[in-house]
Amino acid sequence: MATRAIHRAFAKRTVPFLTSQSLFLSSISRSVSTLVLAEHEGGSIKAPSVSAVAAASSLSKDNSISVLLAGSGPSLQEAAAHAASCHPSVSQVLVADSDKFSHPLAEPWAKLVHLVQQKGGYSHIIAPSGSFGKNILPRAAALLDVSPITDIIEISESNLFVRPIYAGNALCTVRYAGANPCMLTIRSTSFPVPPISADSKSEASISQVDLSTFGEDAVGKSRYVKLTSQETERPDLGNARVVVTGGRALKSADNFKMIEKLAEKLGAAVGATRAAVDAGFVPNDLQVGQTGKIVAPELYMAFGVSGAIQHLAGMRDSKVIVAVNKDADAPIFQVADYGLVGDLFEVIPKLLEKMPEKK
Repeated sequence: MATRAIHRAFAKRTVPFLTSQSLFLSSISRSVSTLVLAEHEGGSIKAPSVSAVAAASSLSKDNSISVLLAGSGPSLQEAAAHAASCHPSVSQVLVADSDKFSHPLAEPWAKLVHLVQQKGGYSHIIAPSGSFGKNILPRAAALLDVSPITDIIEISESNLFVRPIYAGNALCTVRYAGANPCMLTIRSTSFPVPPISADSKSEASISQVDLSTFGEDAVGKSRYVKLTSQETERPDLGNARVVVTGGRALKSADNFKMIEKLAEKLGAAVGATRAAVDAGFVPNDLQVGQTGKIVAPELYMAFGVSGAIQHLAGMRDSKVIVAVNKDADAPIFQVADYGLVGDLFEVIPKLLEKMPEKK
């Protein structure tokens, strides 16, 4: 009788069964440390990299965030000082100072990430989802033998993320169950950086990365040739508060100058559809869309833009969307907050006439 009673008592108890995966996930939630791959220019951290720090801070309250910078010369040290105070969540800035990093080539950067990860043992590695992050992270992930998760727009938990699929028409929730590190690229437009008050400002420590084991073979087969850029006073397309975009309906590069004049008066950045870029109206660095730049300005003005799926994927998060198109059934009107059915060759000149010159 006593034996049966003991057996029944044990039968009623719930004994938790821990799989290796649940043990791994619980260890992630207890200890989170993040390495942010940061891009810099002119002695300061680029805005998408600061957004990557903001994304890292949402992984966990106890997250230890390190920012990795690489380059050479005085501008690198200035960028390190900026990185140390760019966000209150940054606890450390790691600086790799070498001529091998004078230009952000994928091969040396990937080897650097591998080296820093071996020493630091980070649980997460994050980069912005621009050309910088897309160039480096996949190669670094291959060296670390993990699968990266790209284009994150929301972090639900330290191992649970939301990313768009089907050109932004659906959202997919992804749970990472692989080995450390969990490697992510984030859409900077989805992680805005809040204003930092004077009371919360702090400076993180700055440390040099030991490159004594960084061999010549890390340089790889690619080499830097040259950088071609346009000198302009207009704001950067990826971070502008106002974006004026033109489509194929403008018909020529000369007509596209109307968009540029309007952007000048508004103090806005200029964007273009893929069709306009393919037609040679403007350079491809002005392309907005799934295969171009992802933007989320406060005001997005689209002239002669039909609203193809791949274009909408790059601007649907804009706060206010204004569309002008002579086709009343154009898909752009389905996402626009304000729409005008009209001929852009009549609308834009009238706008230019009514608007005062930008001071």
